[in-house]
Amino acid sequence: MEAIRYHLGVEMWYAVGVGVLTLLTVWIAHRWRNPKAKHVNLPPGSMGLPLIGETFQLITPGYSLDLHPFIKSRLQRYGAVFKTSVAAQPVVISADPDMNNHIMLQEGKSVEMRYMDTYSKMFNLDGESRINAAGFIHKYYRGKTLAHFGSQSLQEKLLPLIEVAVQKALNSWSEKESIEVKNETSAMVFEFTARQIFGYDPEESSVKLSDKFSNFLGCLMTLPLNFPGTKYYNCMKDHKYIMNMLKQVVKDRLAVPKTQEESGDFLDSAIKDIGTEKLVTEEFVVYLLFALLVASYDSVSLTLAVAFKLLSEHPSVLEELTAEHDAIVNSRIDKDSSLTWEEYKSMTFTRQVINETLRIGPIAPGLLRRTLQDIEVKGYKIPAGWTVMVVTAAQQYNPEAFEEPDKFNPSRWKELDSSIISKNFMPFGGGTRQCAGAEYSKAFMAVFFHKLLTQYRWTKVRGGDIIRNPLLGFKDGIHIKVSVKH
Repeated sequence: MEAIRYHLGVEMWYAVGVGVLTLLTVWIAHRWRNPKAKHVNLPPGSMGLPLIGETFQLITPGYSLDLHPFIKSRLQRYGAVFKTSVAAQPVVISADPDMNNHIMLQEGKSVEMRYMDTYSKMFNLDGESRINAAGFIHKYYRGKTLAHFGSQSLQEKLLPLIEVAVQKALNSWSEKESIEVKNETSAMVFEFTARQIFGYDPEESSVKLSDKFSNFLGCLMTLPLNFPGTKYYNCMKDHKYIMNMLKQVVKDRLAVPKTQEESGDFLDSAIKDIGTEKLVTEEFVVYLLFALLVASYDSVSLTLAVAFKLLSEHPSVLEELTAEHDAIVNSRIDKDSSLTWEEYKSMTFTRQVINETLRIGPIAPGLLRRTLQDIEVKGYKIPAGWTVMVVTAAQQYNPEAFEEPDKFNPSRWKELDSSIISKNFMPFGGGTRQCAGAEYSKAFMAVFFHKLLTQYRWTKVRGGDIIRNPLLGFKDGIHIKVSVKH
């Protein structure tokens, strides 16, 4: 009898435990999906599963150049603004132009750029000090980048160096049966940029740094499961290797006697500010180098890869682009002379092709910001600490701004109003937050096209199928054959 009562008691408490656990699970799931107790005016949307959120839906591949299906379907379901959760982070996603403009104008006030979060943790910043630091860091980063990669530096120094680097890469490609555009152009741009930043020489390095960055950036959209065997774990190993290498680079440069001639690169300039500019420390410089290298890795190469796809599908555009560059060479007294700044600035159709490629094939769906305090916009309240994604890609496909937005038509840029462009075309960010490397990126692409189209022939061999998860990529790359013109 005692045994029966014992087993009944165990079963009763087991049933009670299961019931409580079930109720707790349901309650947690409900609160997760409907976080409205404190903030009653959140945008519509679903937070997905507890902790996981809608991460799997976001990383499920899409196969078009425009918006990822996760964003497209939810914009159709909830409207231009909705909430979700990705990798345990609450997110508001907005394709509303007015809201996006408001968010961009709030930078340094109630929102910050996502990269600032790393610097804030580094300096243990919060509140007003965090906002002030955000302004300083952005201004410092932008100033240094423009000084070394802006228009003046391009005109005085970088343009002929880019031409030499492109020529070297194209010569190498012409000796191969075929090359995969994204990988090869990533390495070309990355290694050139790294050389300008801290004197990196891939031929003297035991490990190819561009490969480490490729591995690291290639798994950022995976679930953050940081244990051996996972993709994220391997990603973090590559990140650790990169950071350790950059720390050593900075230490080695700091150890160089001041009497020795300086390299005059980005790192030299940043090191001079250690101890003289607030917040500029050895650790800060390391993170600065890392941020600049990340920014340089994919932007140019992915745009060039998309351009090869689009040009191979639109031969009339390729013909007009080639004619513009042939005309530049034919107008020279010395046909073998280097590209001049005036010739670069004369490439009107080239700029239109670049702009149209950036418009129709946005690399990322939008720009990320983090709220520093509760903000109210468009009738919604977004809590402090949430991420806001400004979906600039949706504006670039706005049919009211761009006629037949799905069509690749570089000539549309001849007559587009500047106000329409400023409101709907932000591939490098907008306003004072526009990427300081925008002109550098465009110049690199223009020089690349000039050398390719005047001295080489190319044909697409295979690939070119788009995949988004949600960053732009190619299913099997895009492979081309490059040969020297005779």
